[in-house]
Amino acid sequence: MFKKILIANRGEIALRIIWACKELGIRTVAVHSDVDKDSLHVKFADEDVCIGPARNIDSYLNISRIISAAEITDADAIHPGYGFLAENAHFAEVCQDCRITFIGPGPEIIRQMGDKAMARKTMMRAGVPVIPGSEGVVPTVEEAVVLAEEIGYPVIVKAAAGGGGRGMRIARGESEVRRAYETAQREAAAAFGSGDLYMEKYIENPRHIEFQIFGDKHGNIVHMNERECSIQRRHQKLVEEAPSVALTPGLRQKMAEAALAGARMVGYVNAGTVEFLLDERRNFYFIEMNTRIQVEHPVTENIAGIDLIKEQIKVAAGEPLPYRQEDIKILGHSIECRVNAEDPVTFAPSPGTIRAFHLPGGPGIRVDTAAHAEARISPYYDSMIAKVISRGNSRAEALSRMRRAMDSFVVEGIKTNIPLQQRILADPDFERGEISTRFMERFMPAEKVEPALS
Repeated sequence: MFKKILIANRGEIALRIIWACKELGIRTVAVHSDVDKDSLHVKFADEDVCIGPARNIDSYLNISRIISAAEITDADAIHPGYGFLAENAHFAEVCQDCRITFIGPGPEIIRQMGDKAMARKTMMRAGVPVIPGSEGVVPTVEEAVVLAEEIGYPVIVKAAAGGGGRGMRIARGESEVRRAYETAQREAAAAFGSGDLYMEKYIENPRHIEFQIFGDKHGNIVHMNERECSIQRRHQKLVEEAPSVALTPGLRQKMAEAALAGARMVGYVNAGTVEFLLDERRNFYFIEMNTRIQVEHPVTENIAGIDLIKEQIKVAAGEPLPYRQEDIKILGHSIECRVNAEDPVTFAPSPGTIRAFHLPGGPGIRVDTAAHAEARISPYYDSMIAKVISRGNSRAEALSRMRRAMDSFVVEGIKTNIPLQQRILADPDFERGEISTRFMERFMPAEKVEPALS
């Protein structure tokens, strides 16, 4: 087992990893930017190293400084969390070259599954259903126009690298394809350093279903059932739950088998997520694989009774998974709401100082956060300040508990999206589980809300 783990992240996920390490008896090193020097992950880690100023490129994305921090503190492993460098194959490779264990899949898997066009080809070889589209990168706008006619409108143009909704455009005719291609190419080049694009049929009104998979270094791969992530705005998830009310036992088994087939094709190791779109006829299609722990992993922990972060660490240390597929059951129902520092109407970011902070509690409620009274919410980083996770013996109980939690969550000094979350939870269609990735349009009639891919 590792003696010391450096956490190459910040906020609630850094704290989550620290708690897991403490339970395993592993010392921790927090890295931080200068504006994060008073953050809770810095306070609760055993050691800390400042790696630069606020800008991500100068701190949390600075590979050489993170590796230097690991070397001077004698850390023998690095946990990247999610975001930042978590899916950076070069970072995983550098860790490997420096004989520091990267807690996640190897660089070759990250590279293969991180390139969406390559991932699509891999899944097709594994027999996993994919959305009709290009076999790989579409090199010119003229080829994009021809392909769109073959696929049939509407189509979606996507960046081959990256995610989070950047470098993606929907087109419903030739002129829109031309505009979409050029716009997506510019966005992709600016965001990911690559303007490569591919194209798929755009699925109307789908549900977003993802399967948590886990592999060890001994060839064992299991799934831990699904999460539904259909409630999203501008490609960013807002509410997640497990299990999905849309899946019958038979459909769940078929989707799980597809997820495992894809994972086995690449010899997947550690935590990962295989994501699908489910159309209105209950056909499902692979969209991408995330080679990291997900923001929404707590809902899986609730229904599987497994600590995913601890499992990540143990698998990275070479331990085999301690269970077989038949050992993993669905235990009740869980819902997660992301609380963001933003205006609940305009969605503009709301950085500032939290003046009062009261966390919800009671039966079935968990809150993952690094925020507190007098904490400064920085404009430099992601706006999420907390994840509220409920669990119940049924979806109705989990929903009732989440409503109670949102009603008792107090944040003063900044604006949050709690009022929006309360509206979502009170919506009759959400209560019935009748949702799709277009659900949020009712709250933003002037916007086109398209599906998230991560």
